[in-house]
Amino acid sequence: MSVRVRFAPSPTGYLHVGGLRTALYNYLFARHHGGKCILRIEDTDRTRFVEGATENLISSLRWAGVEFDESPEKGGDYGSYIQSERFELYRKYAQELLDRDAAYYAFDTAEELDAMRERMQNAGIAPRYDRTVMRNQYTLGEVETKRLLAEDAQRVIRLKVPLAGEVRFDDIVRGTITVPARDVDDQILLKSDNFPTYHLANIVDDHLMAITHVIRGEEWLPSTPKHVLLYDALGWERPKFAHLPLLLNPDKSKLSKRQGDVAVEDYREKGYFKETMVNFVALLGWNPSADREIFSMQELIDSFKLEKVNKAGAVFDIQKLDWMNGEYLRSKPLDELTEQFLPMAQHAGFTASKEYMCDVVGLLRERVTKLNEIPAFGTYMFTAPTEFEEEYKAKFWTPAMAEPIQELAKRLEASDFAADTINAVAKDYAKESGIKVGVFMNLLRLAVTGKSVGASMIHTMEILGKQESINRIAYFLKAQE
Repeated sequence: MSVRVRFAPSPTGYLHVGGLRTALYNYLFARHHGGKCILRIEDTDRTRFVEGATENLISSLRWAGVEFDESPEKGGDYGSYIQSERFELYRKYAQELLDRDAAYYAFDTAEELDAMRERMQNAGIAPRYDRTVMRNQYTLGEVETKRLLAEDAQRVIRLKVPLAGEVRFDDIVRGTITVPARDVDDQILLKSDNFPTYHLANIVDDHLMAITHVIRGEEWLPSTPKHVLLYDALGWERPKFAHLPLLLNPDKSKLSKRQGDVAVEDYREKGYFKETMVNFVALLGWNPSADREIFSMQELIDSFKLEKVNKAGAVFDIQKLDWMNGEYLRSKPLDELTEQFLPMAQHAGFTASKEYMCDVVGLLRERVTKLNEIPAFGTYMFTAPTEFEEEYKAKFWTPAMAEPIQELAKRLEASDFAADTINAVAKDYAKESGIKVGVFMNLLRLAVTGKSVGASMIHTMEILGKQESINRIAYFLKAQE
């Protein structure tokens, strides 16, 4: 059997990082097994529809490298991949469920449903539709039901859940799950406006599109008994299910926008590499190796196994994300990074040759975690400082250091100004003067950068060049007079 999986988001806004993980796991599973990965847009709930959301979803997924074999853009052998264009199919199968006595008409008003929920809540019962007392074809009888249908009275079609017994299904991540039938609600399948609910449309499309494995988030686990009943009622083979663990904040609460960014596009705009996001998100609930953290997309594909996905929630650790992005920043080819950095530098108002920009990126990527942090962190590589950190200066500067620093500057000016030479000259003069080389290096950092923190001082000066470095030292000394 050829593997066919799908990612089926609702176009309600941005792509959540949890959605990226679901899409990624489907993609990895399909590619691992040589199968097909499908994108289907589930837009039956028009009240939550956001204009442009589908395009944003596709753009974010394409940026991350998740490519689909069939989608609304590419098409495929199964008609439209947008649910709002498949309504006639859902109505057909709703009627089939009615014919099989696996679904029924219900004519309750919103007020009646509210009263039912209130009664149950007051009785300490979890609210669920009770077809034995509400206004539906079973309590109204055949004649009254036919009359209401003939008058086109407002109604819905509900799933007829067994009143006793169990609903049982297997989950690749969680094992066998058993739910008492009495705990499953008579879910609405077709709404009063003739629009299908998620549950009916999802099952019909998964079957008609020959989906073999349903890989989705844990939040859909409570809906699965309803889906299993629908498969069985229609006489269709069930797909294999795999419900992925929740993504959690560091405090173990469910990941939400209240505690930080959750949209993929937010992390993209902040400067995280797509390779970082894919690598990081893939390891939220699964890891192919205990002794490493960095994997290419192909390595993830080669190693992916649903059976190894954890049940427990996975913590979205921003510090680990930053660390991982730094690892990618330091391993990527400098030419590639420089091309990406040029517009960032231009936006910050910095101009220099491409060769100089390449040297700056190569130097400063050791001290930041994102490429777009370099302009702010390394301002001194483009602009000479006019102010100097006072607290840092107080640690190392005294008027008595003016003459030694001036002498060191003369000796550096007479050298070839390569990094190794700068280091050697500073060490030799420190030994000769009896002043610790660390004092010289810290004062050089202060004079050249104005800051207490930066990249290797000798390499910073080498890249800035002899004249610029000497000029900055001279300015610093004059400013202390």
